[in-house]
Amino acid sequence: MKRFAITAVALPLAAAGARGLSRAIEKRRGPSRTSGLLNQAADMIRPAKKSRSRRWR
Repeated sequence: MKRFAITAVALPLAAAGARGLSRAIEKRRGPSRTSGLLNQAADMIRPAKKSRSRRWR
């Protein structure tokens, strides 16, 4: 049960933290290898949500 709780809470927080850090670095210094690696790591941990496409309008 503890392992599930850690997986359910800690991993999404780590991914969000990596994305936030990457955005902060890109704001200050522009795109870099470090910010790209942080984004890539965040996507490996938890892929970004895709927006729903509407078929029927």
